[in-house]
Amino acid sequence: MKKTLIALFGAFAGLSMTAGAMAADSFTIDSRHTFPVFEVNHLGFSTQRGRFNNVTGKIMLVPSQKSGSIEVTIDSASIDMGMDAWDKQMRGEDFFNVEKFPNMSFKSTRLVYDGDKLVGAEGDFTLLGVTRPVKLEVKGFTCGTHPINKKALCGADISTVIKRSEFGMTKYVPSISDDVVIKIPVEAFKD
Repeated sequence: MKKTLIALFGAFAGLSMTAGAMAADSFTIDSRHTFPVFEVNHLGFSTQRGRFNNVTGKIMLVPSQKSGSIEVTIDSASIDMGMDAWDKQMRGEDFFNVEKFPNMSFKSTRLVYDGDKLVGAEGDFTLLGVTRPVKLEVKGFTCGTHPINKKALCGADISTVIKRSEFGMTKYVPSISDDVVIKIPVEAFKD
């Protein structure tokens, strides 16, 4: 699955844009507020959703050059479908095969700006040992001070669509859709 992954992290390439710093700024993904969510059509009747509960990552930004890097890792076994039996099925060989492929990852290759505004990211997403390019859309990129802990924080909503079959996840296609919508709320604290 596009999983979200990953991709999700292109959004943070512009995290320091508001800081105006000339040097690289480092950010750490807040795993308590970053949950890749995926949606698939189920038998033409409904949209089913799941999420991943364990995400880690680092973002380096050089705002003066509109550049930086994003590296994110998703713990595939942290899948949460809301039901233990369903989680177990999704962790198995037919889907995420977590024993053989415990993680998914995203590594940016390019950040996309519209003027000074971060609007997307391009990079490589790895799922089930297959690496393919993905493009992420970034909406609502915002930076400021966290009202409780007073740390610098940036966040955004990231989205993309992948074809799971391109990563070798073909079980029940097309009854369970090949297209997977990925939506990721992301927050990251400045180091």
